[in-house]
Amino acid sequence: MSALADLFTLVMVAGGALLFLAGTLGLLRFPDTLSRLHALSKADNLGLGLIVLGLLPQVGSIAGGLKLVCVWLLAQLSAATASQLIAGALHRRKSGR
Repeated sequence: MSALADLFTLVMVAGGALLFLAGTLGLLRFPDTLSRLHALSKADNLGLGLIVLGLLPQVGSIAGGLKLVCVWLLAQLSAATASQLIAGALHRRKSGR
């Protein structure tokens, strides 16, 4: 069972790392701020979610698993808030207010 959990962890963490890479490539390649922001926030949130999901079988206790989930939820909340603030500032700059 431990080998299966290790394989699951390896696959999920590798998938999360690939999503982080895809988000970084989107940040570098997309033409405007809003599409860069969208690519980065979506890929990073899903990438971190896969990494947390992959690490859950390796955690020794329920409290440790809850901490991982809380870190992921906090990252989701902060990314959504930052994305809204950046998009709002860009909108205000373009509209001249």
